[in-house]
Amino acid sequence: MINGIKGVRIRRAVAAVVTTGAVLTTGALTAAPAQAVTKPSITAKGGFVMNNGTGRTLFTKAADTRLSTGSTTKIMTAKVVLSQPNLNLDTKVTIQKAYSDYIVANNASSAHLIVGDKVTVRQLLYGLMLPSGCDAAYALADKFGTGSTRAARVTSFIGKMNSAAKSLGLNNTHFDSFDGIGRGSNYSTARDLTKIASSAMKNSTFRTVVKTKSTKQKVTTKSGGYRYYTWTNTNPLLGTYSGAIGVKTGSGPQAKYCLVFAATRNGKTVIGTVLASTSVANRTADAKKLLNYGFAV
Repeated sequence: MINGIKGVRIRRAVAAVVTTGAVLTTGALTAAPAQAVTKPSITAKGGFVMNNGTGRTLFTKAADTRLSTGSTTKIMTAKVVLSQPNLNLDTKVTIQKAYSDYIVANNASSAHLIVGDKVTVRQLLYGLMLPSGCDAAYALADKFGTGSTRAARVTSFIGKMNSAAKSLGLNNTHFDSFDGIGRGSNYSTARDLTKIASSAMKNSTFRTVVKTKSTKQKVTTKSGGYRYYTWTNTNPLLGTYSGAIGVKTGSGPQAKYCLVFAATRNGKTVIGTVLASTSVANRTADAKKLLNYGFAV
C-alpha cells in the first residue's frame, strides 16, 4: 500500500510539472503584460506620449512643466492657418522684404523665400514645417492676421494662436510669437504640445505636409517667370523610424532640443513630445525610446 501511495504521489508530481510547462510555453507565445515593459529614461526635461486613437496617456515626465518650445510653436501656426474659414490653399502670397529682414535680424531658420516671389499658402506651409522657415511663418501670420498694419496683423494672428490653445483647454500654453522666437512668454508643456499636434493631425493637409521628407515647389517670380524651392524636412525620424508620420522639430537657447513626434504601426498611432533634450542626437534617441515604449504598452 505504501508503495502504491508513493506511486500516486510521483504521478501527480509529474503531471504538475507537465501542466506548469504547458502554461509557461503558452505564456511565451502571448504578448508580455504592460507592466513588464520598462519605462524608458530620457535626457529631455519634459516628455509625454499618448495613444492618438484613444487619448490614453502612456508616458509622462514633467509633462505639465512649462518650457520653451522653439519651432514646435509652428505646429500651432499651421493649425491656425488651416482652420481659417473658406481657406484657399492656392491663394498666392507675395514675399515681402520684412520677412527676409526678420530672418537676418534674428539669425532664424529659413525657407530662403525671395522678395517679390508669389508663393501659395500650401507652399508656405511646406516652407514652414519642413525647413522650419521663420520667413514662411511671418508671411502666414501677415496674411491671416487682421489689421491695417503688419504689426497689427501679426499681433492678431498670435491672438488666434492663443485662442486656439484655450479652445483645446490648454492652461499651460501661451504664445507671444508666430514661430517660437519668443519674447519671454512663449511656452507650453509636453502634454499640451502633444494635444496641439494631435488636433492638427486631424487635418489632411497638415498630415500630408509633416510626413513629407522633401519637396520641390515651383513658384512665380516678381518678373513673371518661375523658380523652384527645394525643402528638406528637419524631422530625423522620417525614413529612419518605421511608421514615422511627423511632426516637428524645435530648438533654441532656452528650448534646447525639442521634437513632437508621431508614428503609426499596425493601425495604432502613438504621438508625443520631448522638450529640452540635451543634444540633437539625444532628442532623436529620446523620441525613439518613447515611441518604442508607446507601441509596447
